[in-house]
Amino acid sequence: MVDEHKLQDLFNGYIVRKDLSKLVKGNALVPTYVLEYLLGQYCATSDETSIQSGIEKVKEILAKHYVNRSENQLVLSWIKERGHYKIIDRVTVTLNDQNGTYEAAFSNLGIKKVIVEADYVKNYPKLLVGGVWSIVDLEYSYEENPSHVPWIIENLKPIQIANANLEEFIAARTQFTTEDWIDFLIQSLGFNPEALSDRNKWYQLVRLIPFCENNYDLIELGPKGTGKSHIYSEFSPHGILISGGEVTLAKLFVNNSTNRIGLVGYWDVVAFDEFAGRDKQVDKTLVDVMKNYLANRSFSRGTEQLTADASIVFVGNTSKSVSYMLKHENLFMDLPPKYLDSAFLDRLHFYIPGWEVSIIRNEMFTSGFGFIVDYLAQVLKLQRSLDYSNLYRKYFELDESLSTRDKLAINKTFSGLIKIVYPHREAKKEEIEQLLVFAMEGRKRIKNEIFKIDPTFDPVRFAYVDIERGEKKDVWTAEELRYPLFTSKRSENTVEKSPDVVPVLDPVLVTIKKTDSDIQNYSGPIHFTIAENQTGISYRSLFGDYLKGAKKIVIIDPYIRKSYQIRNLVEFMQVVLDIKPPEEEISVHLITDYGEYNRYEIEDNLKKIQDELLQMDIIFTYEFDNSHSVHARSITTDTGWKISLDRGLDIFQRFETGLFSLAGIDQRARYCKAFEITYLREGRTRL
Repeated sequence: MVDEHKLQDLFNGYIVRKDLSKLVKGNALVPTYVLEYLLGQYCATSDETSIQSGIEKVKEILAKHYVNRSENQLVLSWIKERGHYKIIDRVTVTLNDQNGTYEAAFSNLGIKKVIVEADYVKNYPKLLVGGVWSIVDLEYSYEENPSHVPWIIENLKPIQIANANLEEFIAARTQFTTEDWIDFLIQSLGFNPEALSDRNKWYQLVRLIPFCENNYDLIELGPKGTGKSHIYSEFSPHGILISGGEVTLAKLFVNNSTNRIGLVGYWDVVAFDEFAGRDKQVDKTLVDVMKNYLANRSFSRGTEQLTADASIVFVGNTSKSVSYMLKHENLFMDLPPKYLDSAFLDRLHFYIPGWEVSIIRNEMFTSGFGFIVDYLAQVLKLQRSLDYSNLYRKYFELDESLSTRDKLAINKTFSGLIKIVYPHREAKKEEIEQLLVFAMEGRKRIKNEIFKIDPTFDPVRFAYVDIERGEKKDVWTAEELRYPLFTSKRSENTVEKSPDVVPVLDPVLVTIKKTDSDIQNYSGPIHFTIAENQTGISYRSLFGDYLKGAKKIVIIDPYIRKSYQIRNLVEFMQVVLDIKPPEEEISVHLITDYGEYNRYEIEDNLKKIQDELLQMDIIFTYEFDNSHSVHARSITTDTGWKISLDRGLDIFQRFETGLFSLAGIDQRARYCKAFEITYLREGRTRL
């Protein structure tokens, strides 16, 4: 968890403890950014007494001023009797073209046609489209004229942070490591970073790109319960979430009868919720206008051509498993048929595979400090016009076969991630490469499916060149690695090349014939790179055949400290037990390091394993490296095999361990971390 004192020093007034919004929300059905706006004023501290006092203050404000729809008549009575009253409500403004006045409607209070001064509309134009959560001072003035509206807006203030200093934000970013910064951002979104895999964290960050990148087109399809739409309704006052079935051409782009610009002209992000649904009726004209907007940022108003910067996000649920979609149709199969248009899909920049995003559970939420989401939203907004896509070109260049749209999509995703993770632009080469590969994978997922839908598309190779080394590297989606038989064959790198990662359940053993003699006679070396989120991998498939016949095994792994690392060791011993002849005895020796952890606690756990294994004819011994210099991790046998692992035994992402968790009992059901493994045959060795 990120140091709270450090956060207070660097972002005083802009952070809040992320569990507080639940404590104060009550019956107030307001977005998170509204609650955190209030909490940021009264609870931006680590002092528990002050926090509790602030919570009570915010609760009091909500109780007194938030308009609950079921109590609107009571609030109206208060305003009448007192003459004026302060309320919190969502306000939407329309132009009365008959008399040239602006009129407000209050969502929960239920009153309409309240006169609004033109200055408010000029300063806050989003009042005209979708409405804005605001703190409003309302007055009551009765007149006998039946056409008179007695409600008067004395003051209107949208609930959002007034300003954010981008330079100060960037300067503060330099005080964090990349890992700590990402974890801080994840906490700001309300999640406990320790409950999410690294790849899951990156998908959460991709959801932020539409807020900091102009005209960014994102789609996320996946199972229910992954929080696909949450961020677009709760995170920022600059985004709006609409139902996919509610949108019209007039609402989204322009109403030709009134000449009014639609949502794309006022909001930074327009997100379509519940976008999937094969039975949905869709206006073909809307699809055509949408295609033009996604491609050119433009739309027509009569004979006039207009432009807008709004990013478009599509989120929806999938109805089938990934393997089913790949085998029988494609990853877009749940979209309305009119959107299964290759020209429309080709305009999308990134596909978030929702099946890789964790289902939201209570234990995933954080109680740590994070940015007030409105502040983070403002900082992202300030970066929308910036372009950081050139940062990778110092080190890498994209394959020439990629289309202009492919390159644009990759560049925009890369630029957005730089703004979010490296706004100071001080990323190392390997960090830049990680972002570039991730951006390419998200675009390739789209292109792979387009090839299935429209075979007329020219094949491309999703690859990049390391300029310094002159090395060309291919990029693969997680689906290609996991389901090679079902993925598209239209990409040039799929047709002409084989991936460095072998996409099979037992990736190591596919290259070597699975007979004992072949294993024992092979001289190697054999090297494999396993991609993050690959499944179907187990210690048994990685090590089992190479441990057969061994009487002595030495494990060098300095990171056998935490409970899950101890569990890894126990599961490795299970493999040793499985391959050991019943009548034989095997010695296993561990060389590790306790680091900054309690040596005696670790030693106590290792002794328990030692006692347990002794009954199974496995002689387990261990030693601590007192020099604290062991970094290389390996498994060596007296039969001559040396298996080098860059991550040691720590190859699996965090997984459920409960009663109903398959991953808890079968490693093949777990998602892997990215790792590399090398097999060397050194001849029989005395260990």
